[in-house]
Amino acid sequence: MFAAIVRGLLTTLGWGLRKPVTIEYPDVKRPVFERFRGRHELKRHPNGLERCIGCSLCAAACPADAIYVEPGENTDEERYSPGERYAKRYEINMLRCIFCGFCEEACPVDAIVLEHNYEISSYTREAMIYTKEMLLVPPPPGVPGTPQRTPAPPPQYMERPVSNPQRVDRTPPGGYITSYVPVEVVGEELRPWLLNPVDEAEAPEGTPSHAS
Repeated sequence: MFAAIVRGLLTTLGWGLRKPVTIEYPDVKRPVFERFRGRHELKRHPNGLERCIGCSLCAAACPADAIYVEPGENTDEERYSPGERYAKRYEINMLRCIFCGFCEEACPVDAIVLEHNYEISSYTREAMIYTKEMLLVPPPPGVPGTPQRTPAPPPQYMERPVSNPQRVDRTPPGGYITSYVPVEVVGEELRPWLLNPVDEAEAPEGTPSHAS
C-alpha cells in the first residue's frame, strides 16, 4: 500500500518537473484532424454557381432542427444554381447545432461542408444565427458570383463533387486558421503535444508537411 502511494507521488513529481506545454492562442492555433467538424460552409461550383439546390434534405436530416431552408426558383435571367431551385434563404442556428455532420452526409451535391474553423463564439444569441451570406463561400478568382444571367448548364458540364467533402482542394475563406503549427514557432519538443505527426519521409505523396 505504501509503495503504491510512493509510486503515485513520484509520477506526479516527475510530471511537475517537466517543461509546461502551453499553446499561446490566438497567436498559435492548435491544429485539428482532417475529419474535424467545425464551422459550416456552403460551397460553389467552379463556374461560380451555388451547389445548394434548396432540396432541404440537410434540414430534414438535422437531429437538432438547427437548419432552415427556404427554396426559390431559378430562371435564365436570374440563376443561382444549376438546378430548378436554389436556397433563397439558408440559416443555421449554431446554438442548436451539435456538429454531427448529418447535414453534409444527406446533401446530394456536397453543398454543405463542416470545415476546420472552430472560432465561432459570440456575445449575443442573434449573432449565432448564421445566414446564407455568412455561410456561402466567395466565387473562384475571376469568376462571377450569383445571380448569373445564363441558362441551366448541362449535367456533364459540372465537375463531380469531391470524393470526401472533408478534404476540399482549395483554401477555405479566411485561410486554414487551424492548420499546421510551424515548428519554428512552438519548437520541436511541443510537436507531439499538438498533433501526432507522421514521418514525413514515409508519408504518402501529396501529404502536406507539418512544418509548412
